[in-house]
Amino acid sequence: MEWYSALLLMLGLMFAFMAIGIPVAFTFLGVNLVGAWLFLGGEAGLGQLVRNSVGSITSFSLTPIPLFVLMGEVLFHTGLAFRAIEAIERLINKLPGRLSVVAVLGGTTFATLSGSTIANTAMMGGVMLPQMLKRGYHPTMAMGPIMAVGGIAMLIPPSALAVMLGSLAGISIAELLIGGILPGLLMALCFLGYVIIRCHINPELAPADESATKAEGWERWKPFMRDVVPLFAIFVAVVGSMLAGWASPTESAAIGAVASVIATVFYRALTWQALYKSLMETAQVSVVILFVLVASTTFAQLLSFSGATSGLLSLINELQLSPLMLVLGMLAILLVLGCVIDQISMMMITLPFFMPLAHAAGIDPVWLGVMMLVAMELGLLTPPFGLLLMVMQSVAPPSIRLQQIYGAAMPFIIMEVAVLGLVIAVPWLAIGLPRMMN
Repeated sequence: MEWYSALLLMLGLMFAFMAIGIPVAFTFLGVNLVGAWLFLGGEAGLGQLVRNSVGSITSFSLTPIPLFVLMGEVLFHTGLAFRAIEAIERLINKLPGRLSVVAVLGGTTFATLSGSTIANTAMMGGVMLPQMLKRGYHPTMAMGPIMAVGGIAMLIPPSALAVMLGSLAGISIAELLIGGILPGLLMALCFLGYVIIRCHINPELAPADESATKAEGWERWKPFMRDVVPLFAIFVAVVGSMLAGWASPTESAAIGAVASVIATVFYRALTWQALYKSLMETAQVSVVILFVLVASTTFAQLLSFSGATSGLLSLINELQLSPLMLVLGMLAILLVLGCVIDQISMMMITLPFFMPLAHAAGIDPVWLGVMMLVAMELGLLTPPFGLLLMVMQSVAPPSIRLQQIYGAAMPFIIMEVAVLGLVIAVPWLAIGLPRMMN
């Protein structure tokens, strides 16, 4: 079978399975079964498929995934995340668009502790959105910051998706996690500046909040010092241990998970029910990710055995594109895919082709990995099927139309595209901190 026929067969089967509603992991497992039979030698190929599946999930580098997920789940189910948001709200008094500012700062804080874009958006939407709409905030100014800041959890450690990308792409997980910090914080600053400036120009978007606390001095700062600073210390411990080279990603994830549980005990917030929910949610999320990893590893190998990968690479090499053109082409593909499929599917489809191209062209893998994370984060917000758009629709009142949610996301999409452009133009934003580790 010619390479292009093999490629069309496997991609065609994949999109057909997705079109009829089969979950992503089982879609790729189904394609793998067909591919193993055709390209790996029938029954022997199926045996090889099983061996590949076992090998793909026994890597020690995958251990941070459940530990990072556990960090966020414990803080979420014990209510410490909500206390942190309330402390930040108490600290901010007179800024234009006060609650939108709180949403950006609170969402960024939770992103440094959870690593889950869905949990971040769902929590902020459930806590902040009703208050903002009740106090007369325009739906655009209420929903936009919540959705935008939710995606930052994909960039700032702990990020389970970054660990997954590093594992699948063969990129240093520690460097990829550290590399996402500056772009993530830059996005948060852009969102913050936009909210303040826009609400200053047009105060009707966010009416003045008469309920803002009048507390001054220590009474104003006490909740922040009590409920935010100790939790932020967990993030510093996780990132600092990796940045200083004292701990591997797995060890730093273990530090974060243990520190989160100790924090909940210290705050007397840990109950058996909260612990049970946290462990169950962690198990569910981790199993889904591991199923995807099983399918993805074999999918990439089948593309290689069938000749599809080498054939496509030869075709692209004949075009003699510069490394920058290759990078722009890869990101354009991700941005288009982000409009219609989820981030895990995007990785599984593109990585078998992108990484060999990047290695052949001498593209820095950490730089490319961070840009891929930013592009995939954009996919969370791009209509019609951005995941965070759907999450926002699920927590928003019935009176909010889907078109309003799309409109609320648009200014923040533009800002994220601008940040992506900066990372392309100034690679140091992605690779500066990781190089400090060496």
